[in-house]
Amino acid sequence: MKTILPWIIAAVSLLAAVYLYFQKTEAESRLAMADTKVEELTARKEAEDSLESMILPPDTMTLVPPTEEISVNKMGSLTQSEIKKLQRKGLQNPETDLKKDLTRNQSTLIPVKGTMGGTMAIRKSHILNGNYALAYYEDGHNGGNLLLKYNVSNGSITWTVIDHSKL
Repeated sequence: MKTILPWIIAAVSLLAAVYLYFQKTEAESRLAMADTKVEELTARKEAEDSLESMILPPDTMTLVPPTEEISVNKMGSLTQSEIKKLQRKGLQNPETDLKKDLTRNQSTLIPVKGTMGGTMAIRKSHILNGNYALAYYEDGHNGGNLLLKYNVSNGSITWTVIDHSKL
């Protein structure tokens, strides 16, 4: 019995050493995977930070004014070149002539009938450019918008409804 006890202690010690060795190896493996993830996240954060430095803050960006043709101040009105072109096609005062003709032809252009005794009529119109106009119509109860294309030939104006929406 005296000879078996040291062998049992040696075997238990050996098994404990092997168990602890595998636990240490597994812990090192997990630590290596965690380090890899930390490095990936750090690299991603650095890449994002480098991109942020490339973007200028909004208050330091310079604004370039648009050309006359697309200026916000001129939006919804005719340019001088469009006015001259329409005058050559026979309109004396293009914007006024277009709006008057639109009002004269409103009954054929408005795609909806009035309700509750109301009569649909164009209440507001905007000549957008040398080809298109926008009009708001209503009867006092219901309304909508028209997008119109117009063509001028020898002083005569023809209107085409491109789209309409009810409000």
